[in-house]
Amino acid sequence: MKTSHVPPGFQPIRHERIIEELVHDAYKLRGKLPDPTVCPTCGAVFRGGRWQWLAAVPPDAHQHLCPACLRLQDHFPAGYVFVSGDFSAAHRTEILQLIHHEEAHQKAEHPLKRVMAIKPEEGGILVTTTDIHLARGIGEALHRAYQGTLEFHYNPEEFLLRVRWSRD
Repeated sequence: MKTSHVPPGFQPIRHERIIEELVHDAYKLRGKLPDPTVCPTCGAVFRGGRWQWLAAVPPDAHQHLCPACLRLQDHFPAGYVFVSGDFSAAHRTEILQLIHHEEAHQKAEHPLKRVMAIKPEEGGILVTTTDIHLARGIGEALHRAYQGTLEFHYNPEEFLLRVRWSRD
């Protein structure tokens, strides 16, 4: 008879336990969409398990709003970027160009990464995004181009990222 020795403090893996998902994103699809599916608002196509831009949309494609268009429709951003400081006020045009450039660069490959709005706020500019990674990318692009102070605050319960960039 074979006896196995279990080291103290060792807990064998129990496969019947349900593990909760750590990230809660209300806009993440719960099931797989039929392949292909097109977003009637923006034209992004869900094919091969991901949203992408296609030159030609198949005529038999199903229709479903993509998560980015749902966020835009609900006015519910995933990312906030607050740009402040004397430097940002003096170089507003260049900073806005950099923000639009970063969005275009990321959106070309990932259709769900979009800027929702750019609004003047007291002391700076507030940029809202449909994706936390775009918000982070904008903050990092600002920091690479102009240095300054960059801060991130991620809230995993709400799948929300707040980025603050400032330079005096």
